[in-house]
Amino acid sequence: MNGLRGLAWLLVFQSIGEVLSRAFSLPLPGPVVGLVLLLPGLRIGFIREPVSECASFLLAHLSLLFIPVGVGVMTHLALLAQYGGRMLLVIVLSTWIGLAVTVAVMWWPRPEAGDNKT
Repeated sequence: MNGLRGLAWLLVFQSIGEVLSRAFSLPLPGPVVGLVLLLPGLRIGFIREPVSECASFLLAHLSLLFIPVGVGVMTHLALLAQYGGRMLLVIVLSTWIGLAVTVAVMWWPRPEAGDNKT
Protein backbone atom coordinates (compact mmCIF):
# COMPACT_ATOMS: atom_id res chain seq x y z
CA MET A 1 0.00 0.00 0.00
CA ASN A 2 2.88 2.33 0.75
CA GLY A 3 4.25 1.77 -2.78
CA LEU A 4 0.94 2.91 -4.28
CA ARG A 5 1.08 6.01 -2.13
CA GLY A 6 4.57 6.66 -3.51
CA LEU A 7 3.31 6.25 -7.08
CA ALA A 8 0.53 8.70 -6.28
CA TRP A 9 3.11 11.22 -5.03
CA LEU A 10 5.14 10.80 -8.21
CA LEU A 11 2.04 11.40 -10.32
CA VAL A 12 1.06 14.43 -8.22
CA PHE A 13 4.47 16.04 -8.73
CA GLN A 14 4.42 15.21 -12.44
CA SER A 15 0.95 16.74 -12.78
CA ILE A 16 1.98 19.89 -10.92
CA GLY A 17 5.05 20.17 -13.15
CA GLU A 18 2.90 19.72 -16.25
CA VAL A 19 0.47 22.42 -15.14
CA LEU A 20 3.29 24.85 -14.30
CA SER A 21 5.12 24.12 -17.54
CA ARG A 22 2.04 24.79 -19.65
CA ALA A 23 0.74 27.73 -17.59
CA PHE A 24 4.03 29.64 -17.71
CA SER A 25 5.18 28.35 -21.15
CA LEU A 26 8.39 27.03 -19.63
CA PRO A 27 11.05 25.62 -21.97
CA LEU A 28 11.24 22.47 -19.81
CA PRO A 29 8.80 19.58 -20.10
CA GLY A 30 6.32 19.07 -17.26
CA PRO A 31 7.88 15.86 -15.92
CA VAL A 32 11.25 17.60 -15.56
CA VAL A 33 9.64 20.47 -13.65
CA GLY A 34 7.87 17.87 -11.50
CA LEU A 35 11.18 16.15 -10.71
CA VAL A 36 12.72 19.48 -9.72
CA LEU A 37 9.76 20.05 -7.38
CA LEU A 38 10.07 16.49 -6.06
CA LEU A 39 13.67 17.06 -4.99
CA PRO A 40 12.85 19.35 -2.03
CA GLY A 41 9.74 17.26 -1.38
CA LEU A 42 11.93 14.25 -0.65
CA ARG A 43 13.15 15.99 2.51
CA ILE A 44 9.68 15.42 4.00
CA GLY A 45 9.39 11.99 5.59
CA PHE A 46 5.80 11.20 4.62
CA ILE A 47 6.73 11.82 0.96
CA ARG A 48 10.21 10.27 1.00
CA GLU A 49 9.30 6.86 2.45
CA PRO A 50 6.51 5.89 0.03
CA VAL A 51 8.40 7.31 -2.96
CA SER A 52 11.46 5.29 -1.93
CA GLU A 53 9.41 2.10 -1.78
CA CYS A 54 7.84 2.82 -5.18
CA ALA A 55 11.25 3.63 -6.69
CA SER A 56 12.68 0.35 -5.40
CA PHE A 57 9.83 -1.56 -7.02
CA LEU A 58 10.23 0.28 -10.32
CA LEU A 59 13.99 -0.27 -10.37
CA ALA A 60 13.53 -3.98 -9.64
CA HIS A 61 11.30 -4.26 -12.73
CA LEU A 62 13.14 -1.77 -14.94
CA SER A 63 13.81 -4.31 -17.68
CA LEU A 64 10.07 -4.52 -18.39
CA LEU A 65 10.09 -0.87 -19.41
CA PHE A 66 12.38 -1.68 -22.36
CA ILE A 67 9.85 -4.01 -24.00
CA PRO A 68 7.88 -1.20 -25.75
CA VAL A 69 11.13 0.25 -27.10
CA GLY A 70 12.17 -3.13 -28.49
CA VAL A 71 8.77 -3.61 -30.11
CA GLY A 72 9.00 -0.14 -31.65
CA VAL A 73 12.41 -0.89 -33.11
CA MET A 74 11.19 -4.19 -34.53
CA THR A 75 8.16 -2.44 -36.04
CA HIS A 76 10.30 0.13 -37.85
CA LEU A 77 13.15 -2.03 -39.10
CA ALA A 78 12.89 -0.49 -42.58
CA LEU A 79 13.54 2.96 -41.15
CA LEU A 80 16.40 1.57 -39.09
CA ALA A 81 17.91 0.04 -42.22
CA GLN A 82 17.53 3.34 -44.07
CA TYR A 83 18.75 5.73 -41.36
CA GLY A 84 20.62 3.37 -39.00
CA GLY A 85 24.09 4.51 -39.99
CA ARG A 86 23.22 8.17 -39.53
CA MET A 87 21.54 7.48 -36.20
CA LEU A 88 24.57 5.52 -34.99
CA LEU A 89 26.88 8.37 -36.02
CA VAL A 90 24.73 10.95 -34.19
CA ILE A 91 24.54 8.78 -31.06
CA VAL A 92 28.31 8.21 -30.99
CA LEU A 93 29.13 11.88 -31.64
CA SER A 94 26.66 13.19 -29.08
CA THR A 95 27.98 10.73 -26.49
CA TRP A 96 31.56 11.84 -27.10
CA ILE A 97 30.56 15.52 -26.97
CA GLY A 98 28.71 14.92 -23.71
CA LEU A 99 31.74 13.14 -22.25
CA ALA A 100 34.07 15.94 -23.39
CA VAL A 101 31.87 18.61 -21.80
CA THR A 102 31.68 16.60 -18.58
CA VAL A 103 35.48 16.27 -18.48
CA ALA A 104 35.90 19.99 -19.17
CA VAL A 105 33.52 20.89 -16.35
CA MET A 106 35.22 18.51 -13.93
CA TRP A 107 38.68 19.86 -14.75
CA TRP A 108 37.57 23.52 -14.71
CA PRO A 109 39.66 25.32 -12.07
CA ARG A 110 37.62 26.28 -9.05
CA PRO A 111 38.53 29.15 -6.74
CA GLU A 112 40.04 28.08 -3.45
CA ALA A 113 38.02 28.45 -0.26
CA GLY A 114 40.09 31.48 0.80
CA ASP A 115 39.86 33.26 -2.55
CA ASN A 116 37.02 35.75 -2.52
CA LYS A 117 37.27 37.76 -5.72
CA THR A 118 33.93 39.55 -5.61
